[in-house]
Amino acid sequence: MSQYYQVGRVTLWNPSSGASSLFLRQVALYEQETGLPSGIGTMESDEAEVSPALLGPFVTALLAWRARTGHAVVQALSDGFIAVCLVLSDRAGVQVHWPESRAEEMNQAHAWESTSPGASADEWQTRVHDQAGTPAGLMPR
Repeated sequence: MSQYYQVGRVTLWNPSSGASSLFLRQVALYEQETGLPSGIGTMESDEAEVSPALLGPFVTALLAWRARTGHAVVQALSDGFIAVCLVLSDRAGVQVHWPESRAEEMNQAHAWESTSPGASADEWQTRVHDQAGTPAGLMPR
């Protein structure tokens, strides 16, 4: 059984119900973290309408939230979700804004802990952007 995430008649993603359920629970979590609605509607009759007008600001806020964290475990837990959100944004034609590089500021404050020693904010952005390519190929429409 599968579910549909769509904008009007355009299907953005057609995951299994298990993957969809996990994703929706993560959506709720990150809505709390960012303080913004995601634009991903409730699942009704195996369909959820996505609002591009809300998705863009949500993903932009999510990227800013992620850029502020220096905790390696939080980074690892959030990067996969962010990659999926980037794919959905792209498929919905939504432009998101990446935070400006804060590598120097974070390194000076000794707050930048990373899964890769010495990784900068720019490297994180490149890595997460590249990671979005993996789920994109695995996210059926």
